[in-house]
Amino acid sequence: MQILNAEYWDTIYQAEKTSWDIGYVSTPLKTYFDQLTDLSIRILVAGSGNAYEAEYLWELGFKNVFILDFSRAAIQSFLKRYPHFPKQNILHEDFFDHQSHYDLIVEQTFLTSLLPPQRKAYAQKMHQLLNPKGKLMGLVFNHLFPFEGPPFGGTEQEYRILFQPYFQFVVFEKAYNSIKPRKGRELFFILKKKETD
Repeated sequence: MQILNAEYWDTIYQAEKTSWDIGYVSTPLKTYFDQLTDLSIRILVAGSGNAYEAEYLWELGFKNVFILDFSRAAIQSFLKRYPHFPKQNILHEDFFDHQSHYDLIVEQTFLTSLLPPQRKAYAQKMHQLLNPKGKLMGLVFNHLFPFEGPPFGGTEQEYRILFQPYFQFVVFEKAYNSIKPRKGRELFFILKKKETD
C-alpha cells in the first residue's frame, strides 16, 4: 500500500505534478461562496494545496478563513502565488491531528487524495471540527479511476454510506456547473452536522 505522507506530497508539489489543479476556484464552489452573506464565519479549507478557494474567500471579505495542509511545499506554493494571506491563518499540520472548530469546511480534492481506508476517519474528523449546525460542502468525483490513485474516486452510494452517520444531506447531487473536463463527473454537496447524543 502507498504511503501518502507529507514527504510524498512535498515531492508532488515540488515537481509540479499536480494535474488535478485547475489553477482557479472551481465554478460550483465559486457559485456557493458568492451567495454567502455572513463574513464573520470561520471557514477551513482542509488539505488545501494551492488553496484557490481560500484566496477567493479572502478577496470576498472572509477574514476568518484558514488553510490547512501537512505539505510544506503545498503551503509554499500557495504563498508564492498569494503572499498577502495572513500567516496566522495558515495551519501546517496533519488534518487528523487538528483541533479547532469551524462553521464551514470546504472540500476540494482532499478526500480523493486520501487512501480509501482513511475515509471513515475523515468523515468523523469533519464532524468533530464543525460547530453545531456547521456545514461541510464541496465536490467529489462520482466515478472510479482506471489506475491506482491518488486521486481515488468513488460512487454516490459509497459517499452516502460514508457521510450518513455524521451529517444531514442538504444537497447531494451531480454538479450542474462543473468545468468542462469534469462535466457529469462531480457531485456537489452541502452536508449539515448531525448532533450526537
